[in-house]
This record gives sequence, C-alpha cells and structure tokens, in this order.
Amino acid sequence: MRTLTRRRLLTSAASAAASTGLAAVPARAADRTRAGADDVVDALRALPGLRVIEERPGAEPGYRFFVLGLRQPVDHTDPGAGTFEQRLTLLHTAADRPTVLFSTGYEVPLIPRRTEPAVLLNGNQLGVEHRFFGTSRPAAPDLTHLTIRQAADDHHRVVCLFRRLYPSTWISTGGSKGGMASVYHRRFHPHDVDGTVAYSAPNNVDDREDSAYVRFLEHVGTAAARDALKTAQRQMLLRRTELVARYEAWASATGDTFRIIGSADKALEIAVLRVPFMFWQRRTAADATAAPGPDASTATLYAWLEETAALPVYADSTARDYIPYWYQLGTQMGYVDVPTDHLDGLLRYPDAIEPRSFVPRDIPMHFDTEAMPDIDSWVRRRAGRLLFVNGTQDPSVAEPFRPGPRDARVLWVPGGNHHVTIADLSPADRAEAVTALRDWATGGGARNRSTE
Repeated sequence: MRTLTRRRLLTSAASAAASTGLAAVPARAADRTRAGADDVVDALRALPGLRVIEERPGAEPGYRFFVLGLRQPVDHTDPGAGTFEQRLTLLHTAADRPTVLFSTGYEVPLIPRRTEPAVLLNGNQLGVEHRFFGTSRPAAPDLTHLTIRQAADDHHRVVCLFRRLYPSTWISTGGSKGGMASVYHRRFHPHDVDGTVAYSAPNNVDDREDSAYVRFLEHVGTAAARDALKTAQRQMLLRRTELVARYEAWASATGDTFRIIGSADKALEIAVLRVPFMFWQRRTAADATAAPGPDASTATLYAWLEETAALPVYADSTARDYIPYWYQLGTQMGYVDVPTDHLDGLLRYPDAIEPRSFVPRDIPMHFDTEAMPDIDSWVRRRAGRLLFVNGTQDPSVAEPFRPGPRDARVLWVPGGNHHVTIADLSPADRAEAVTALRDWATGGGARNRSTE
C-alpha cells in the first residue's frame, strides 16, 4: 500500500484501451466540441461549497481538466467541528457520459490521466483526495476524525453534489488503499454508485492474526528467490554499522532527520524487515537474481536496499506526510507481519514495523477491533456490483476480500504483483470484467440496485 501504488491506475487512454483488446465505449462527436464549453465552468461554480481552483492544460482531446476544492465538514456528525477544503480533480468530457469516482487513498495526482475504467467507458473522472492527505487537511488536524466512516461520508457528499452535473451512471475505482476507500464508501453508502472496481485492495480482517502474510511470503515465487532475499536481509543487518553511517550521511546532506521513527538505526531495520513485502509488490522471482549476496560491497547493499525499500520514506521529510496513513493502519485498518526467523540475533527493535513506529508518541492511538470485521461482513453478505482485481504474487492481498454471490467477483492475474489491471487478466476473465463494468455503466447496475 505504498504511495507510489496509486499511480498505476493512471493508465493512458491509448495504452489501456489497446491492451484490453476491446474498444472503449464510443462517445458522440457532439459531446467533444467546445460549444458551450464555458457552461461547465459556470455549472461547477454554481455548486455550493465548491471552488474552481484552476483549469490545467494537457488533457486528452475531448476532455478538460480542472483542479477543484470542496468545503467538507471535519466531523460529519458535528457541524460545529469546523471544515476543511478537500482537493478534487475533474476530467470532464460530457454531462451524459458515465462518471468514474477515483479514490486515491492518499493525495490526488494533479495530472490529467484517466483510470482504466474511465478509459473503457469514455467517461468523466472525478478524483478525490483522501481527508488529511495532501492539501486536504484542517488547519489544526485532529486525527480522531480520520476514520473509515468519515472518509466514506466525504465521498458521499462528493457524489451527491456532482450528480447535479452528471446524472448518468457512476462507477467507483481505486488501487491499493484507494481500492479500500472505494469499498469502505460502498459499505456505508451502497447506492451512491452503480459498481466498483477495486485493484489490489488488502483486507486485514483481524489485526491480531497476521499469519496469512507470513505464510504468503514464505511461499511466494521460488525457493531460490526467497532465499536470495533472506540472504540480502542478513547481510544488511550484519553490516548495519556501515549502512547506518551511509544513511545518516545522506540525511545530513539533505537536511533530513529521523525524529519520528527515532534513529537512522531503527529506520534501517524497518526498511530491511519490509524488503520481502515491498519486493514482491513490484517485482518477480527473476528480479531476485539481482539481490546482493555475501560478497556484495556495502555500496551495492545500500543501493539495492534504497531501491527496494525506499529509504527516504522513513526520514522525517517524507514520513511526516504519511503520519495519517500509519495512523489509519494503527487505529482501524491494521498492518501486516513478515518472516523474521532467519534474522534471529540481528534485530534490535521489537515490533519495529508496527504503525506506532511511524506516528509521534504525542498522538494517541487506540485500535478499533470492530471496524474491519464490519467491512468484511458487509462484503461477504450484502455487497453487490463489486469487482476485485488482484495479482497472485502480491503480498498485499494475502488476505483478500471475498464477496458473496450478488454480482460480485474476484479475478486474479497469474504471477501478477501489486500493479495489475483488467488488461492483465486472462482473455476470458478480461471479457468477464469488461462486460460487468459496461453492464453497470449502462444501467445494469441501476437495475441491480433495486434488489439490494
């Protein structure tokens, strides 16, 4: 669920439509003219609480790209708690086209790129920055308001407002944490959209029982690849002193610090522990041949660790921006566990990879044991019009969502990692996914809603 993950959904129209082997739903030529173009801006400005920040260039032909700000309650149950401006982006093509609600789970990218569902449907796309990320933060953030339900209510208000402009069908989508946010939104507002496509969305039902992740990492890929990663991890911790010195030198040169985690030594240990998880999110067994062995130089070890586990993430200048992410994991969504038996005698910090390590101690954290079981139960028993797209070699979905039979499905990309798309599915599964998506977007979803 790293921050880079959300970018994989921003597939270009040409590449996504071509790779599916199926043409995107055509839009009428009349919808692509500039006739009455200013009406879009006027209509946006007429929406209560919405600010048109700017229109940006670079959108594909037939689209216009806007950066918007929507005034949202800090607490949807208490109007007196104040407001904040939530950043949105809009790719507009025509009011009568389907609209794709794109949840990032983090900050919203300010680039005019369509998600895969928006490409397949030739639809409008509304991107939503998650509360307390990017610029979508109250002046004095109180993280107790950073909950699954509060974010779902943010999305609900967005849909209710923009349905005034886009009355046709709606599809929600997101990848990784954005996919989770899309599912959470559906849990509390199941009728807001006509269908949901969630990519690589984790489902940590019981944070007290994370053995599924350990088992996955002990069996994913090939034995040779897993052994290569374990060897690299051991070498890094055996040469901890030299690697920490390099890490501290980098921080000094860039003006960074390690106050949140506590030290470069602890940050390095966390990075090493996360190596197998982050490796399998983005790479394949064949890539493990590049893992440094016992004869590798310290410089090689450091460079490989930096590339694999993103060392800058654990220093304050980046870690500060993702305190809300770790807070969510540590209070409701839960986190993973990783194998450590091969590192006996080399670890110094018990529970180092727990979310608490990434959240300053003056911010209280109390885990809600009912939040994820509630989501999981809804998906299993009541959810419909849900499509989950996962990769079989992605550790993030070691505990996947398992929807019931009500027009919902999980489709797997063999050998796929955390960056899979519908285009990566087998031809039969790809056809099934696209058929479902188009059925939802052309009214089938609306018909199904009446039966829920």
